[in-house]
Order: sequence, then structure tokens, then C-alpha cells
Amino acid sequence: MEGNSASYLKWLVVLLLVLSCTEATSFSKVKHKNAYATMMYVGTPRDYEFYIAVRVLIRSLSALNVEADLIVIASIDVPSHWIRALQQDDGATVVRVENLDNPYKHQSNFDKRFKLSLNKLYAWSLVDYDRVVMLDADNLFLQKTDELFQCGQFCAVFINPCIFHTGLFVLQPSMEVFKDMIHKLENGKENADGADQGFIGGHFPDLLDKPMFHPAPNGTKLNGSYRLPLGYQMDASYYYLKLRWSVPCGPNSVITFPGALWLKPWYWWSWPVLPLGLHWHEQRRQTLGYSAEMAVMLIQSAMYLGIIAMTRLVRPSLSKLCYRQSDKSINLVHNSLKLVALWCIVAAYVIPFYIIPYTVHPLLGWSLYLLGAFALCSIVINTFLLPMLPVLALWLGIVGSLMVMTFPWYQDGIVRALAVFGYAFCYAPILWASMMRIMAALQLSLEREAFLPRLGGPSPSSWFKLY
Repeated sequence: MEGNSASYLKWLVVLLLVLSCTEATSFSKVKHKNAYATMMYVGTPRDYEFYIAVRVLIRSLSALNVEADLIVIASIDVPSHWIRALQQDDGATVVRVENLDNPYKHQSNFDKRFKLSLNKLYAWSLVDYDRVVMLDADNLFLQKTDELFQCGQFCAVFINPCIFHTGLFVLQPSMEVFKDMIHKLENGKENADGADQGFIGGHFPDLLDKPMFHPAPNGTKLNGSYRLPLGYQMDASYYYLKLRWSVPCGPNSVITFPGALWLKPWYWWSWPVLPLGLHWHEQRRQTLGYSAEMAVMLIQSAMYLGIIAMTRLVRPSLSKLCYRQSDKSINLVHNSLKLVALWCIVAAYVIPFYIIPYTVHPLLGWSLYLLGAFALCSIVINTFLLPMLPVLALWLGIVGSLMVMTFPWYQDGIVRALAVFGYAFCYAPILWASMMRIMAALQLSLEREAFLPRLGGPSPSSWFKLY
């Protein structure tokens, strides 16, 4: 009996420990009253890049210890393994939604990449929360902004003097508002751009006349609509004029990158063209990391190093197209081979750019690009027997331009732009001279190498002429 009692007590203690752990876990996952939300959908060539951007955004908010739930409004066609990563690895709550049909897709000014951006309206359906801060994936948080949950029913930033931006706004979820929006959507409400920006802007047309938001010291939630200070969503374009922030109103809390599509901060080539991209990558390095791309980077690096080693050992020459029947046919061969050589040089600089993973760190991306361009140029140099320096003139020019753009002591953005322009102006004649040198070397190579009789081959017939 004593043994049974001891066994019973042992199992009772284990059960109590399990229950206490379960209870602690459940309390640790209690939902907050407010939420930061973003959206994700698929159907564009940039789906993976925005998936990475959403993960970095979620993790950066988590690292700031925000007192809110982290929501991803994901369309039902988002891949399941992406959903699992967001939920299990990033700690986000994923809300699956049906894509809203865009009735403006036939407008003449419609941009196809915004076809599903109206899914942002689902933010008003998150009625389990008192307030929601809706975010685009291209926001970079510099500090915690939980005071935004004190704002009213709708609040947004005017980064344009007359139009508020929908990359960050505060809303009070309401099924009534959501149904009203869907009703207007179905009835073809006028929309300037056919995207979420135009639709939401048209739904709150009088926001410009509303007062500025100032959080109450006691944390009281406000009612009504408010304009948010510019510091809550600083347009990265403001930075490049002075190469520093000079936003006088509001806390400098969030940077947004609404500019050119192919210069979003997560693309490796956006730095040093736009220096702020490095801040986004620093945030990614601290949160998500780059393990997803490292295998591809190592494989490409090994391939390029192998190419360089092989071209040092082997110097293939042009095919011995040594006989001709007329000057016309040999001129055609000459011109064709020159054209092929020039296209090969162009390809040597273009191919590495497109096969590097787009979202790697800029320092890794540019290093791999330069290595790849050098490796492929070495093939062209040895195949067509060209001088090395003229072929690598563009390579050296790219290195020089990177150094000019990353020079850290410019007074402002105008001086930096003038320096880049001046460098390009001064280096252009060098590129032209290099191209002329390449053409001359190709001609010499054709005359000296390509038209000699093959060793051990039969003598040409008397009616063939040697060049």
C-alpha cells in the first residue's frame, strides 16, 4: 500500500507540474487589446521578397517588446510553409482571407501590382481588438510606438502635403465600417489609382482638416479622426536631401520606403544607391538572419572561383575558320564574331546580377556580383584573346562608383549626387576608349589567330585564299 501511495503521490506531483506549465503557457499567450497588422498576398514576381519583408517587420516589432498582438492578414493562396514560418518561427497570428476582387483593374492608370492591395480593408474586420495599426511591409521601426493605440477611429500621416499615406494608419475595427467599404467597392466607388491608397483616401476625405494627434499622458484613448505627426512615418526621400533626418514634428519612430519599386531596402543593389537600405538589412541581420540564402551564395562563390582557376590553366582560342571564298563572306564572319564577343562581355556583367538572391545583405551581394562578373569576363578574355584591362574597365568603374557613393563625409545629398554624376562624366571617356581597344584587339585576334592553317591539316586548295 505504501508503494502504491508513493506512486500515486509521484504521479499527482507530475500532473500538477504539467498543469502549472500549461496554465503559464496559456497566460503567456493571452491576446492583447491592440494589434499591429500587415498583409500578404501572392500573384506578383516579388512575392518572396515581400514575404521576407513581412517576416523582418514582425520580428522587429517583437524585438521592441510591443504590447500588442502581431497579425498577418494573408490571402488563402499564400503557401502553407510560409504560414507555418510566420506562426511558429515569428510568433505572428495569421488571419486567412479571401482575395477581394478589384473592380478598378480595367482603369487606364491601374498598376497590376496593386491588384490585391484592397485586402487591406480586412483590417476593419479585426473586431477582437480596440485599435489596430495597419502597416505596409516596407516600414522600418526605429523605436516602440504603442502610444498610437491611443489614437481615434482613424489616424494617418500626410507624407504628401495633400494626401495621407496608407502605409501606416491607426483604425478602430468595426464590422459596420467594413461592410460599408465592401458595399462601396461592389458599387464601383470612384478610386483615383485603383489601389488601397485611392480607396481609403476617398473614404476619409476630410482627414486633412482634423487636429494633430498628441498622446494623452494618462494613456486615455481618443475618439474621432486625427492627423499623425510626420515622425511616425518618415519618407526615406526626406533623408537623401540632407543625408540626415530633419523632421521637426513628432517622434522619429518609423521610416517608410514608398519610392521606386526596384529600390526597396531589401534588394541588395539598393545600397549604396539609397544608403538607408543598410539600416533595414541591419534589422534583418539582428532578427531573421540570412541562412535561407547562404547555401546559394556559397555554391555560386565556389562556381566562380572554379571558373577563374580553370581560365588560368586553359587558354582556348577561336575556332580556326581559316578559309574563305570571297571578301564579302569573310567580312561577315569578322563582324559576326565581333558582335558575339561584345554580347559575351555584356552577358558577363548582366548574368551574375540576376542569379544572386535578391534579398541578401548588400555587402554579400555586391561582393558576389563583382566576383561573378570577374569570373565570366575571364572566360571572354581567354576565349577571344582580349587584353584584360579594357574588358575589366566597366568592372573597375563599378568598384569606383560604389566607393564614391559610400564616401561618408558628404555635406548633403546634393553634393553626393553631384559627386556621383561627376565621377560618371569623367569615367565615360575611359569606357569609350576601352571599347575601342577591345574592337581593335578583336580585329588583331581575328587576323592573327583565326585564319592560320591548322597544324597537321591538309593544304588549302589553290582556289582558296589565305587571309
